[in-house]
Amino acid sequence: MNPYRTIMSVPGLPWRVQQKLESLTEGQVRKTQPALYRWLHFGSTRERVRAVTFGPKHHFFGYYEKSPWNASQTMLLAHESGFNDRPPGSDDRVGVGVVHLSDNRFELLAESLSWNWQQGAMLAWHPAEPDHLLVHNDRRDGKLVGVVRDISGKEQRVYDRAIYAMSSDGKTAWSLNFARLATHRPGYGYAGVTDPWAEAPHPNDDGVYTLDLDSGKSHLIATLDELARRDPTPAMAGQFHWVNHIQASPHGKRIAFFHLWREGEKNWGVRLYVARSDGSELACALDTGRISHYDWLDEDRLLVWARRRDGSEHFLLVDVRDGSYQVYGEGILTEDGHDSFSPDRHWVLNDTYPDRYDMRTLMLVSWPEGKRLDIARLYSPKAKWWGEIRCDLHPRWRRDGRQVCIDSVHNGSRQIYVVDVEDLIA
Repeated sequence: MNPYRTIMSVPGLPWRVQQKLESLTEGQVRKTQPALYRWLHFGSTRERVRAVTFGPKHHFFGYYEKSPWNASQTMLLAHESGFNDRPPGSDDRVGVGVVHLSDNRFELLAESLSWNWQQGAMLAWHPAEPDHLLVHNDRRDGKLVGVVRDISGKEQRVYDRAIYAMSSDGKTAWSLNFARLATHRPGYGYAGVTDPWAEAPHPNDDGVYTLDLDSGKSHLIATLDELARRDPTPAMAGQFHWVNHIQASPHGKRIAFFHLWREGEKNWGVRLYVARSDGSELACALDTGRISHYDWLDEDRLLVWARRRDGSEHFLLVDVRDGSYQVYGEGILTEDGHDSFSPDRHWVLNDTYPDRYDMRTLMLVSWPEGKRLDIARLYSPKAKWWGEIRCDLHPRWRRDGRQVCIDSVHNGSRQIYVVDVEDLIA
């Protein structure tokens, strides 16, 4: 039930009245009568959004594609920072730790020199032991490394590559050039490291790497030169290329990643590639000019916000085996967001960027029916927190699907919030 949407869709309601009601609801009502605001938007006065971290320092998890809950769901992984108003510099450290959910207490375990606001230090539970081991990136002696710690903070292992993604069995990881990202996609790379290929548009000895988490050995499985030479377009000529957003399928059969290249000073082109976990059977799954956030449904299909060949943009369910796709959520999911499937694959969790009132919407969409349930609207002023320092909600599922968590600045500082959804997905 959405009383606000019902009122605004009354046949014959004059445009001026609609605008007045919208302005009143998103202004005075939101600020002075929050319970009424929630009822109007969600059909309930219940406040589902609950803080689990608190100031004076700022706390966040980062990206949306993995769960910050440990296996027993008693702790959340979190970063801690003393500032929130600028991109991290080469000498800025971020705290790495856990939130004990029994009393919402943050425990600092370590610090890292390799981090950003979008993805932190790539903090994650180790899939092989997700109750007791965590993984994060760091910079040591001028080089980027991946670090494994136990929940006491004791260092267990250091890898000679920073980790981007890991397989669900904890045996394999994938890496890329975070220094190159810092140059070409600020907000996702790490400050303080030099790209050895900074002057090379598409080197043949850089790209996507695989890392054996047992032996520690790594090797290159897809090169930037190889990607740049596959079906090149005139816009690629003389441009710098890089990769980003590696994600493994649920059982690790495949990986997906973005191949990107410069198109002028501020724009870039993008293709979605897939490959077997070892880099074999490399194939372009989508090449439509605009591709954004995605999540795997299963080993062969993923849901991605992208442009169709006719120029319109939608969430597309892409079959990576042949590149075919179908539109999902047309008229329901009308803008880009950070989409992820629930553990049982019955729901899609999604969010939005700030609207004209600087409000982000958090929502659930039933799969595959496409019934949308908005569950929160949160303030995020673009004028204050945008660009490299923006705080996207980046919603993430608890391992059992009964809660989600977000990062948000709606109360004036960057903090982590838990949202109960059990009654909605039952």
